[in-house]
Amino acid sequence: MNKLENLKFDERGLIPAIVQDVDTKEVLMLAYMNDDSLRKTLGTGETWFWSRSRKELWHKGETSGHIQKVKSINYDCDEDTLLIQVEQIGVACHTGARSCFFNLLYLYEEERGEKIDSDIIERLYEIITDRKVNPKEDSYTNYLLDEGLDKILKKVGEEAAEVIIAAKNPDRDELIYETGDLLYHLLVLLNKKDVLPREIFAELGNRFR
Repeated sequence: MNKLENLKFDERGLIPAIVQDVDTKEVLMLAYMNDDSLRKTLGTGETWFWSRSRKELWHKGETSGHIQKVKSINYDCDEDTLLIQVEQIGVACHTGARSCFFNLLYLYEEERGEKIDSDIIERLYEIITDRKVNPKEDSYTNYLLDEGLDKILKKVGEEAAEVIIAAKNPDRDELIYETGDLLYHLLVLLNKKDVLPREIFAELGNRFR
């Protein structure tokens, strides 16, 4: 507990706390703590914050059940910001999104389109999330999300069948095209179920161990 004395709270007695998923490393939210909420967090193993609007302590997930089980707490080199790694139960954002950081402001693109590398899976998922939160007229992604899970599952099944057919044919380009369609629809499905690509990557990584 002596290290608490090192922390630099602002003039309001608050310190920003960045909350990060311990497994995927996704930034889930930013909130503020005072001395009391930090001590309650340390004492209970679940996150507590100070509400600047309500002027009171609040226990994350107390009403929704979407609690955060604390795995580690670090502070930065200036001793004025916390990084809290948690096991997130359910979603972190009150809107129902997995992370509070779902509004896309800028996405880097090469001069001739998307940079083509493995990160394109993450970027495509971010775009799908942005469509969910900020619907666009005539968006196929919004059409799928609005139609619901059964429609998405049907499309995944259809695209999987197309991949099988393409694989039986000699045209490599057809297989590449149909695989792209399948991957896109799988990402829509994962997004609908609040599963992150990084969670799939982590599962694949576990299989090497």
